[in-house]
Amino acid sequence: MSFPWANEYTPKAPLMQWIDARLPLPRFVYNAVGAGYPVPRNLNFFWNFGVLSGLALMIQIVTGIVMAMHYGANELVAFGTVEHVMRDVNGGWLMRYAHANGASFFFIVVYLHIFRGLYYSSYKAPREMVWLLGLVIFLLMMATAFMGYVLPWGQMSYWGAKVITGLFGAIPVVGEPIQTWLLGGFAPGNAALNRFFSLHYLLPFVIAGVIILHIWALHIPGSSNPTGVEVKGPQDTVPFHPYYTAKDGFGAGIFFILLAIAVYFGPNFLGHPDNYIEANPLSTPAHIVPEWYFWPFYAILRAFTFDFFFIPAKLLGVLAMFASILLLFFLPWLDNSPVRSGNYRPMFKKFFWILIADVLVLGYCGGAPAEEPFVMISQVASAYYFAHFLIILPLIAAFEKPLPLPGSITEAVLAKHGQAAE
Repeated sequence: MSFPWANEYTPKAPLMQWIDARLPLPRFVYNAVGAGYPVPRNLNFFWNFGVLSGLALMIQIVTGIVMAMHYGANELVAFGTVEHVMRDVNGGWLMRYAHANGASFFFIVVYLHIFRGLYYSSYKAPREMVWLLGLVIFLLMMATAFMGYVLPWGQMSYWGAKVITGLFGAIPVVGEPIQTWLLGGFAPGNAALNRFFSLHYLLPFVIAGVIILHIWALHIPGSSNPTGVEVKGPQDTVPFHPYYTAKDGFGAGIFFILLAIAVYFGPNFLGHPDNYIEANPLSTPAHIVPEWYFWPFYAILRAFTFDFFFIPAKLLGVLAMFASILLLFFLPWLDNSPVRSGNYRPMFKKFFWILIADVLVLGYCGGAPAEEPFVMISQVASAYYFAHFLIILPLIAAFEKPLPLPGSITEAVLAKHGQAAE
C-alpha cells in the first residue's frame, strides 16, 4: 500500500485474529476493497466500469458453467444441445440469454472503461502496467468471445470460424499450417468445436487471474482521478468502503436493470438471425459478419482492397486489424503531455470526440455489407484511427497549451462547490 495514512486492519474477535495470523485473507480483502484502501475523493461514475466488468465476468462464468453441463461439443449435436438448453432445461432459456447478452454488456462496460482511460490518460506513469494488463484482458476477452460464438454451431458460427481462422492463411509460409493447427483440420468440424469449447471454458478463469494482477497493479500507485493530479495527503482521499462501495452498488443496480431489460424484452436484438439456422458447409450466408463488438476491427480488416507492391491486400488487412489493437500498448509512450486529464486539455478533448465518432463509424461500416460507399468510408476512418495515435496525439502533446491545473484534488473539489481550500 502506497498510502501511509491508510487504516490498518486490526481484528478484534479471537477467531478473526487466529485466521489473520495464519491466512491473512480478511486483511487482504480489507486492504483491497475496504476502509483500508484510500481512494481519491473526486471519482465520478466513469470509475464504476471496472467493478461492472468484474460483475459481468462473474455472470459469464456462472451461466457458462451451467450451460456447459448440457452442451455437446460435436458437430452432429452441438446445435441441438443449445436448443435443448433453451427448450427442455429448467431456466435454460434464462441462462442462455443471460450468457449471450452478458457478453455484449461485458464488452460495453469494457469499451467505456477503455475510453474513460483514454480521456483521463490513465495509461500514463506510474500506471502503465495497469493499462497494459487491461489490454491483455481485452485480448483474452476477444479470443473467448470469438470461440464462444462458434459453439452454437449456427450458420454464422460456422462461417465466422471459417473466415476468421482463414485470416491466418494470409500469413506467408506459416499461415496455412497455423490455420490447420487451429481448426484441427482443413475446415471447422469436431476438432475445432472441441478445442474452442475447451478454451472458451478455460479462458474466463485466465481472465479472472489477470484481473487480480490488474487490481494489484492498480493498488500500488492508487486510482487515477478526473483532475489527473496525484494524491497529496489524507485530505484528498476517502476510504473505498463505504463511499465507493455505495457508488459502485448504485452503478451495479443500473447495470442489472439494463441487462434484465435486454434478457427479458430483447434477447436476440444484439444477435444475428442466421445463427438460428444450423450450420451448413454447402450454404454460404449472403453477408458474413461477426458479433457487433468486433465490427470496428472487421471494418479495418476489410478496408484494404488492393495489393501494395508484393504484399497482398488480405495480409495488409490482417496486419492492420491486429495493429489497431497492439497500437494501444504503446500509448503510454506516444502521448508525452505532462497533463493527464482531458478536462484541462482543450485541443485533446476535441480530437478525443472525433476519435469516438471515428470508432462508431468503423463499427457501423463493419456491420454493413462489403460494398460502396461503406468500403471507402472504412478506408478513410481506418486511416484516421491510426493517424490519431501515431501523428495527432504526439503533435497535440508538443503544441497544446493546457489549462491551469488545481493545486490538489481537495482544491478542485472545493472549487467545484464554490469553496476555497484552507
